[in-house]
Amino acid sequence: MIAGCCKNRRKHQKQLYDRYCDAMFTIAYRMVKDQDLANDVLQTAFIQVFKDIKQFRGQSTIGAWIKTIVVRSAIRQLKKENNMLCLDVVHPNGENISWPEEMRGDDLEQAILSLPAGYRTVFLLVEVEGYKHNEVAEMLGISEGTSKSQLYRAKKQLQVALKDFIER
Repeated sequence: MIAGCCKNRRKHQKQLYDRYCDAMFTIAYRMVKDQDLANDVLQTAFIQVFKDIKQFRGQSTIGAWIKTIVVRSAIRQLKKENNMLCLDVVHPNGENISWPEEMRGDDLEQAILSLPAGYRTVFLLVEVEGYKHNEVAEMLGISEGTSKSQLYRAKKQLQVALKDFIER
């Protein structure tokens, strides 16, 4: 399939797209918080995938490679929309953040989507997608300390938001 994509064969491109579009849309949507923007991100990302597929070296899975392109495309979209909240503050140390035991998946999804774009982006990249703070900092053009601070603040906001969801 990858070899076919390298030769611009539409059949193979469609197979690759069909295999990964749902998962990649989910990533894009969680980051940009808008279906239309997520579709734009997905389209832009897959255009980039097909354009650069010959550069895929197989050092990771094709899914991980595509995910990186989708994440970077979503970040560019957020910056273009000027929705990135970047705070250059020192990371608070030592305070533990707890989560309500009664938490449901729907509550968590709504709480994550309610975060400001900068907090949401860092939270998703670190906690959901598994990137390290230095990788997030490089992708977003912020300091590693800012990445850590935004993650901390995202978790604090999530803690409050989830408590509100549970108490309803």
